[in-house]
Order: sequence, then structure tokens, then C-alpha cells
Amino acid sequence: MKTLYLRIVMTTILVMFVSSIIAFILSNAYYQYSLKPYNDKKITEMTEDIVTFYENNPEINLKGYLENTAELGYQIYLVDNQGRDAFYGGEFGNKEIHPKVVQDVLGGQTYHGIAEFPSKVFITGFFDNQLINTIGMPINVGGESYALFVRPNIELQFSEMRIFFSILLLLTILLSILLVLISTRYIVKPIVKLTEATKKIAEGKYLIHLNVKRRDEIGKLASHFSQMAKNIAQLEEMRQEFVSNVSHEIQSPLASIQGFSQTLQTEKLSPEQRDHYLSIIEYESRRMSLLSKQLLTLASLDKEEDILEKSSFDVAEQIKQVFVMTEWSWRDKDLAIEMDLPSTFIYADQKLLHQVWTNLLTNSIKFTDNGGSISIHLRKDEKEFRVTFKDNGMGISQQDLPNIFTRFYKADKSRNRKEGSSGLGLAITKKIVEMHDGQIHVESQLGVGTTFHIHLPRM
Repeated sequence: MKTLYLRIVMTTILVMFVSSIIAFILSNAYYQYSLKPYNDKKITEMTEDIVTFYENNPEINLKGYLENTAELGYQIYLVDNQGRDAFYGGEFGNKEIHPKVVQDVLGGQTYHGIAEFPSKVFITGFFDNQLINTIGMPINVGGESYALFVRPNIELQFSEMRIFFSILLLLTILLSILLVLISTRYIVKPIVKLTEATKKIAEGKYLIHLNVKRRDEIGKLASHFSQMAKNIAQLEEMRQEFVSNVSHEIQSPLASIQGFSQTLQTEKLSPEQRDHYLSIIEYESRRMSLLSKQLLTLASLDKEEDILEKSSFDVAEQIKQVFVMTEWSWRDKDLAIEMDLPSTFIYADQKLLHQVWTNLLTNSIKFTDNGGSISIHLRKDEKEFRVTFKDNGMGISQQDLPNIFTRFYKADKSRNRKEGSSGLGLAITKKIVEMHDGQIHVESQLGVGTTFHIHLPRM
């Protein structure tokens, strides 16, 4: 199986190779359509200068003149009407030339072999060392016409530069491949770590620390991955705690029911004792029923994303109905109720918000001593609705305050058990508020009281 490292290296080298070929083809096309006519014109002018200088100075020895000119970096071919020819300077790779071309030049025409040289895909014509790739002009030697063919001696003029550029190109390619190997290793290394970390998570090992200090996308990925692993670890811990709490909450009433049921069956009891034990069994059964109902509610809220059935209703009227439903509870404790609930229509899920007000009110009643007070206020502005539940009950310690919305958390375990609490009511309340894109927070002080603030956005 090919690794990511090998894929990146091979892809980069392939890109370098393909781009080099494309660049060479484009450069060759640029030469054919732009530089070749320019070179033809420039070498034509040089050839014309060679011919003009000799014809203006016929006393110069032609052979010596052409040899000296060739040493300056040119390849020269001279031929007369009888076919007698001579070469000066570097040797041509291909000495063939059509006789008609020679006759045309002897007849006074200029031969543009560079401009007319056939185009090839991978060979730049300027470097093709052929006799036909020259400029031909007639030259008068002692009253007789000769044909003079000239081209630059690329080997002589650019031999050092060709070696230099060849070495430069070779070193560039080798260093590029080396740097690709090193840089790709740097890029892939964090991904290898992420792969190993993924395997650990699949094995159930969530305590992972990725020491990746990069600030690019891979660095962000590693950071998010570490955070994800941490969140999964927390979720797993919460899941195990949740299962443990559920088991404990169910086991306790089951043990009570089982024990008192056996007692009722095996012992001779007075009617008062029997009624007392039956009332305990009834209480524990109700507690189990409440627990199962709340668990089902939480599961439903967690599972379904589009569970909300929104409609427009008067939330003040709804809260008043909750007070009416719980009247026997707060009247039994002789609690003073203060309500400031102006008529306010809200667009939300009526049944779920009813559960919110019920949970908050029953909590206030439950943890407020006889003769205490509860106040509820409703306000609205351009952006949101604000509902406040305030009591002067026993309060919550600052140590417990951050955890009161955690499932099964009980700030005062002995008091909660006495009151039959499952530790799920506030968790359900918070979940419902957040499903409405709202917020809930609490302020509390031991012995002073507790205030819940609910913020719901206006739709």
C-alpha cells in the first residue's frame, strides 16, 4: 500500500517532470514564432557585413580572412560554380544542402536557412548544427561568384555556458528532489501522528497529547483532534457515570420494594406497620416511575433534532397555570408568591416550556422552608424574553453551583433523597432552553436563596 509520504513525493516529482516538458515545449514555440525570425535577421546582417568587408577589401587573402572570422565564433561554408568548396570553423553535424539552394545563392539570392529551418517539438532550431540551418549570400571573389553560408558556432560561443547551465539544471533537479523528500517528511509527520492517535482512540484510549506546534491547517487539525479526543474522553466518563448513576437510582428503590415486600409476606405485622410499609413501597414505585419518565424525556431530547412543535401562546398565562397546578404544594408550606407576569406572546414549543416552568417552580417549592417566598418576573425587549424564578430557600454552595445542570448531580444528597429527587430535572430544563436557542444561568447563596434567569430569543 502506498503511503501518503510516497504519494506526495512521486506526485511532486511527476509535476516537476511534466512542468519541465511543458515549459520546454512552450519555450521552443516561443523560439519558433518570435526568436527565430530575429536570429535570422541578426545573422543575415552579420553575413552581409562579412561579404561587404571582403568585397571592399579584395586585396585581403580570402582563406585567411574566413579562418579568422570563423575563430570569432562562426561556422562557414564556401562553394563556387564548379562545386569546389571549403569549410571554416567548427564542423557541421550535417553537411548536406540541396544543389538548388547553392545555385540560387550563386545567382544572387539570399538564403534564409535559419528562418526556413523546419520546426520540431523537442529541438530548438537555433542549436541544430546543420548546413541547411545557415544564412547564404553571394560573394564576389576576383570577379567570380561564390556562395557563402554562415551560422554561429554554438559549441564555440556557448560551450562554457552550456556546461554551466547543464550543471545548474542538474543540481536544481537533484536539490529539488532532496528538498521534496525532506519537506514532505515534515508535512506528513503530523499526519502519521494523527493516524496513530486515531488507532488509540479506536482502542478506547482517549488520553492523547499531540505535540504539534504548527500554525497551518495541519496544526489546526491536530489541535482540533486533541480537543475532540478530550471531549470523547469526557463523554465516555460521563457515560460511565451516567450508567452508574442510573443503576444506583434504580437499585435503591428496587431494594426497598423487595425488602418491604418480603417483610410484608413473612412477618406478622400490625395494620399500622403494614400501611406504613405499603406507603414506602408506593413512594419508591413513584420515584422509579418519575426516574424512568425523566430518562425517556432526556433520551427523546438528545435523539431528536426537530422535536420542537412551535406555536404562538401567552407564556405569562402558561406560568400562571403551573402555579395553579402546584397550588397544594406551596400552600401546604405557607409560601408567599409574588408574580409580575404581563401578558407576553412567545413563539415556542408550549409543552416543553411548560416542563421548564414546572421543574423550576417545584424546585423552588421543594427547597424553600415553610413561610418562605417565591417570586417570578417576566420581561421582554427587542431581542429577547427574560423570565426570573427567585426564592429565599436554602440556597446552593459555590462549590456545587457549576454542576447543578449535570445529570444526576445532587448538591445536598440527603435532602434530595428525602424529597425524592432524581437529579435530572435541571438537566432537562437546560436542554429544553438550549433547544430554543436560549440560555439559563443561576445565582445562589447558602442560607439566602436561589435565582434562575432564563433568556429566550424573540422569533
